[in-house]
Amino acid sequence: MSAFKVAMRGTPLACRTLRPTTTPVRLQSLRYASSQGGGKKQGGSAGKFFGGMAAALLGAGAFVAFWPATQKEVAKPAQARIEYEKARPRPESKEDNRDLISSQHLQVKKSWEDPGVYAWGSNEGRVAAPDMADSSIKTPRRIKYFDGQLLRDIKLDREFGAAITEKGDLVQWGTAFSKEDPQPKPTLKGKDLTKLAISRDRILALGKNGTIYSVPVSGSDQASTAKTESSSWTSFWSSPSSASYRKIEIPSLGWGEGIADIASGLEHALILTTKGRVFSAASSTSDYPSKGQLGIPGLTWTTRPQGPYDAPHEISTLKGFNITQVAAGDYHSLALEKAGRVFVFGDNTSGQLGFEAEREIPYVDGPIPLPFSKIYAGTAQVPRVTSIAAGATKVASQSGQSDQSVALAPARDLGRVTADTWATGAGIYGSLGNGKWTHVTLGPTKIRPLSGLYEWDEHTKSIVPIRLARLSVGATHAAAVMANETSVGATNTSSENDINWGADVLFWGGNEHYQLGTGKRNNVNTPMYIGPLDGGLGDDLKGRKGEEHRLQITPRTTARLGPDGKGRKVSLEQRVECGRFVTAVYSGT
Repeated sequence: MSAFKVAMRGTPLACRTLRPTTTPVRLQSLRYASSQGGGKKQGGSAGKFFGGMAAALLGAGAFVAFWPATQKEVAKPAQARIEYEKARPRPESKEDNRDLISSQHLQVKKSWEDPGVYAWGSNEGRVAAPDMADSSIKTPRRIKYFDGQLLRDIKLDREFGAAITEKGDLVQWGTAFSKEDPQPKPTLKGKDLTKLAISRDRILALGKNGTIYSVPVSGSDQASTAKTESSSWTSFWSSPSSASYRKIEIPSLGWGEGIADIASGLEHALILTTKGRVFSAASSTSDYPSKGQLGIPGLTWTTRPQGPYDAPHEISTLKGFNITQVAAGDYHSLALEKAGRVFVFGDNTSGQLGFEAEREIPYVDGPIPLPFSKIYAGTAQVPRVTSIAAGATKVASQSGQSDQSVALAPARDLGRVTADTWATGAGIYGSLGNGKWTHVTLGPTKIRPLSGLYEWDEHTKSIVPIRLARLSVGATHAAAVMANETSVGATNTSSENDINWGADVLFWGGNEHYQLGTGKRNNVNTPMYIGPLDGGLGDDLKGRKGEEHRLQITPRTTARLGPDGKGRKVSLEQRVECGRFVTAVYSGT
């Protein structure tokens, strides 16, 4: 039984619990110490209260006695200290005032003043920080080689990186490129490249003229003038390029038909033409696609036609559909048609194709439609997918870990448009973004923080849905760039309180190599914001030290580069790229 302390008229009474006794003891008297002076006999309601308490406690077989507490001077509480906010620097101009009042404005301004590449995550292959030996880069850090540069595209693997410069040249780095010198280095030059896709050991680069170049990841392989893996390999050399490469020839292109897009998994590639046709091909030297990801039933290494083993084959099942987007995970493929239907094929061991995985049927070797209509069954909404992306949780050798796909599905409901985001596949690292940790999915699962969002549009004076501007899905993590309202029109003639702000970016999924950029290592299963790319240094200098600010990236606009805004005039935007355990934000042209 515990001791009690009872307060009476604001004065403490001392009490103590003694060992129980078998002989009843009468409570003779009760005295207390008063803060006002001498004591008085207890009476009235207070006396009844203590008498009742004593009876109750005695009935429980315990003796309670009260002693008068010694009178002590109550210590006065410490006087509160009032801390006033330190005066912030006095603005010297309109632009300086905007920097002082808005972190978002400062971020946009810095993206124009000093474009470049920020990277973080795994650095075991010297990709996130080529000049550092640290195994991980915990928060965004600039890659010095790209300071002041605009890029057309960038792709990141755990052991190598690849980028296309503003002039259209290929730059490679990482230990898979060169263990002796993993620093960025131009390789394929003079081809006016526009887009990249990477596989296990090769890089596919799309030229502006529609030519697809297949370049080895390894620098030593590039320097070799003869290939020994297969008699079908032939090296093509072109000055001033220092790298050997192969051209991927697309058969039977129609009049005026060119190559619109490319995508690649670990072993396969998808090629989209300007006429909406889709071709697939092997994209890796070491392994031939064997999980149905080529989309051609019965096509294997032994049944392939004569000729180069990486020769493209048209996916005949998709003929007649106007395909507008393609996406490739490690071992599965997606194709989106103009009407809003999604076709899927390849590995489905984690449900990444959008339906329940079956042990007897681990993959699908021909395109089938993803059943989005069932998701909105019983509603007046008509789903229409507008964007797709794909990634993978692990490489092929690790069983039980597979791919995930993400699709954005706006639905029409009596004139009102709702933008929803769905995900399928493995989510054990939280990469589904649905707040759960699951190995497999039975069907598309909604990412609620990215669904059903609205904002007020000042231009149309109406409420509009907030869509996604871009999805990027890496090995175990993902990022969504929101298509929220942005502003980049603040000028010297506008108000000093007229500020610029960019698009919100949210990250989620695996964080085992710090690829989410939080500085921590815990995985996150729901979309979240991270801090500014400079770690808040710019805000600290403007008197906002200790305040929390979120990353926003600059939307496409025409601006002048340089700190004084007097540099060359270019059209640029910031983009997010999630790779295999590595993340980057870069200035794109």
